[in-house]
This record gives sequence, C-alpha cells and structure tokens, in this order.
Amino acid sequence: MTRFTRTEETGEPYSINPKTCTKPSNLLTLAVTHFIMRLLQSIYRHHKSVGGALGRRFFVTSAGAEEYARRNYANNASEYNTVVTSLTSQRRFFLLRDVYDDMMLDGVQPTRDLFHSLIVGTMKGSRLQDTFFFRDQMKANGFLPDVAVYNYLISVCGKCKNSDQAIRIFEEMKKYEVKPNGQTYVCLLNACAAAGQLDPVYAIVRDMTAAGAGLDKFCYAGLITAHTNKIPRADDTATKIIELVEQSKGWSSVETSGNNAENEMMGVSKEELYNLPTAEYVHRRGGFLSRLLTVYHVAFHACAELKDVQAMETLLEMLKKDRKSPDVYIVMQNIRCYLHSGDIDNGHKVFEDYICSEKFPPAELYATLVEGAMFGYTPKGMQLAQDTLVNMNSRNIFLSPRMGSDLLLVAAGEKSGGYTTANYIWDLMQARKITPSLPAVEAYYTGLKDREVPADDPRLVVVSRAYDNLLRGRPGAVRQQ
Repeated sequence: MTRFTRTEETGEPYSINPKTCTKPSNLLTLAVTHFIMRLLQSIYRHHKSVGGALGRRFFVTSAGAEEYARRNYANNASEYNTVVTSLTSQRRFFLLRDVYDDMMLDGVQPTRDLFHSLIVGTMKGSRLQDTFFFRDQMKANGFLPDVAVYNYLISVCGKCKNSDQAIRIFEEMKKYEVKPNGQTYVCLLNACAAAGQLDPVYAIVRDMTAAGAGLDKFCYAGLITAHTNKIPRADDTATKIIELVEQSKGWSSVETSGNNAENEMMGVSKEELYNLPTAEYVHRRGGFLSRLLTVYHVAFHACAELKDVQAMETLLEMLKKDRKSPDVYIVMQNIRCYLHSGDIDNGHKVFEDYICSEKFPPAELYATLVEGAMFGYTPKGMQLAQDTLVNMNSRNIFLSPRMGSDLLLVAAGEKSGGYTTANYIWDLMQARKITPSLPAVEAYYTGLKDREVPADDPRLVVVSRAYDNLLRGRPGAVRQQ
C-alpha cells in the first residue's frame, strides 16, 4: 500500500513511507489511492478484522507481496513503533497520523508502547488535536492512560497555552483514579503559567506545600513565567522576578526534581516536559547551557521579553555574587534584552566580548545578534545584521533551516531600504540548497512584489517557484497576489 502526501518543506509530492520516496505518476493515481485508502479506513472502523484483512489482501494481490513490503511503513507493532520514533526524531510530527492510519488499514493491533510513542511525538510537535486523538484511540483499544501519558497531555496543553484543558485533564485523572506524581503538579503549574494564569498557579503551589512537597527550581521557573505572561502585566513584574530568583536559592530536592525512566527512554527532558524556554538547548554541549542555572535562564529570558535592561543587569550582579558565570544561553538573552530595548551598541558589545573570550561562538549566538539588530528596522541595525551574517559566513558557521527561516521572516518585514539583508539571507540558504518555511518564503515574496521587482527578475522567478511548491503542500493555502 502506498499513501502519498507532500512535504512541508518543499511541497514536492512523495510517498510518506520513510523507506521509499517515490513520486506518483499522475494526479489520477494520487486521487484513486487516496479514495481507496479512506474507503478502507471507514470500513475498518466498523469491522476491524474484516477491514484489516481486506486492506492487506487487496494490496498484496494487486501489487504483489514484494511491492507491498517495499512500499509499506512496517509489518508489525514493533516496527511501527520504530517508524514513529524515527519520524519524531526528524521532527516530522505531521506524519504521525498518517502512520497510524496506515497501521489501521494493515490490521495491526497497536500496543500501549506505540500509543506512548505517538503521544510523545505529537506533544513534542505541539499538535494538540493529534495528541487527544491518540488519547481517545488509546482508550478505544482498551488501554487506560497512565500517569506518564497524563503528564504528556498536560504538557501539550501548556505548549498550546490552553490552561483550561490542562485542568480538565487533571480532573480526568481523579475520575479514573490515576494518582498524580510530583511531575504532574509541576506540569500543571507550568501549563497554567504559560497562559499567564496566576491564580491557578498559586493554588497549585498551596496544594503542593500543604502536601509537604517543597518547591523545586522548575516550580520557581513556572512562577516567573506566570508573572511574565500575565495580561495585563503588573508594574512590579520585574521586581517579582528578582524576588523569586532569590527565593529559589533554597529549593530542595524533592520528587519533582527527578526525571522518570520512561521520560528518559522517550527522550523527554524535564525542560521539555515543563515547557521551559531552554528545552531545545538542553542537549547542547560546550558550555552552552548549565542546568544548574535553570531559574536564572527563565529569569533572563523574561527580562528580554519585558525589555527590562535594569532588571537584567541586576540579575547579572546576583549571578556574580553566586560565583557563577553566564553560559551561552544567558549571553543570548542579554543580547536580546539590549537590542529589543533599542540599545544596539551594548548588545553588540556583549557579543564582541564573548568572541574575544576565545570561546567558539555557536550559530545561535550570531542568529540572536542578527535578529535583535533588525528590531525596528533602523539603518544602523540592518547594517549590523548584514555585517554579522557576512562575518558568520566567512567563519564557515552556517544557519540551520529553522534559524534561516526565522531570520528571513523578520528581514522580509523591512518596508524601506534596499532589502539587502533579506536578499543575503535568501542567498545563504540557496547556496546550501535549503528551502525556507512557507511563512518565510511568503513574506519574502510579498516584500519583493511590494518593491515592484520586474516579473522576469531571476530572483523573483526562483522565489515564486519555491512559493508555489510550498503552497502545493498545504491544502487550502491561497497564493498572495
């Protein structure tokens, strides 16, 4: 059986089987294949055994056993679990529903471990609807979610800033008599914090302390996040953040501090489970991130969001008194704070001081300076952004697809000037054969059109082609004219 979709990166059609990537011969083949697949899936939902056998026998007899084996995702639950893990590691979360549909058509009975993998994958991708779909399918197949699954469900609610749903999940645990552990409370605390809901956050803190559980560094991180995200923002937010950092220095190691074995096996760090801003950097080495500074990380990130230079400098003094040195992540937040508050000179100085320390600068540090320098699209800032990119390229330090897309999206918003920074970012990505994300390409294409670039301009032709390819991979997307 072959099922076709389109990549989110290029829009080119391909078989979603990770083992093979073959293009359909024509649109009719695609339509017929899709229709048959959906028909069999509908049959399967009402008659599992008949649907599974029909699906398997139909494709084996029509395409041949060898062709079926070559094109199919997997043959059993264990192999499907491997496929899910692989797609999750590749961040291709949008394919997980397709894998599950393929498995249903094959008549393969999903296991508890497979559902755990699917829920973890959709959680990592912040795909709320898919996560709850797999929760429902898990129940339908006779597997009641355990405490680890409920923690993942609460976590994805936090990623999507849906605190009400997170609280409903917590109530569901009580209904099914699933005993929450320490991580459950911290997940719920941080989910409410992400939505800026101070009252539920402090209610959870009271429940934890009443139960004799101490607050760990992740609880204090959640409290800082809650104050930062509260709308409307209080005048004393920065003061509260500094107070919480000071209070956190006495946090005790309690159950919430540990990461259970399942999270380790699934590759879910505590920072990711609790939706901390450092989640994507926890596995970086070379002094990029010191996990002993978790509360400081969240506090410096909050100061950058608040554009509060005074609070940021106060935190630096506190860090110095604690005889701790800023890691790369803290340096990045310092640069962001200065640049987003309009202080280009000091932001650039922090970057240069790090370069002069003879430490190897990661690409993220360059990207932070470039992004911050473009804030407000001032001539001085745009020139600094371009000079930084040139310097970065000369040192053979390259932008990842995600960093490049993010920077192109920002640079494309420049309404005046020569558009040289956006053009240079595009050229850097083209040189490495990287197609930016659809939002970035759309913004860049719109910016070129607004500048009345001739229709036959080589750059516009290439961008227009990339834009069309990406749109073909997004059903319902409409081309900007």
